[in-house]
Amino acid sequence: MCESDVSDPPTASPTPSAPPAAPGSAGTPPSPHATSTTERGSFCLARCVCGWSGPARRSRDLARTDAAAHALNP
Repeated sequence: MCESDVSDPPTASPTPSAPPAAPGSAGTPPSPHATSTTERGSFCLARCVCGWSGPARRSRDLARTDAAAHALNP
């Protein structure tokens, strides 16, 4: 019986991919606009550390949307 040296073909090892950088991590400067919502009676308004204040809303969701829009486009 003849033995032949059969080797497996070389396989490429998968290259590890880096996870996407989180906002505010070393690769991305932190956003200078930290927003929050504040309630005044039956109204809710968005505020930012830069001094910006959104319109008073009865809907908390709309106030959060105002805050998110400001953080993206100050």
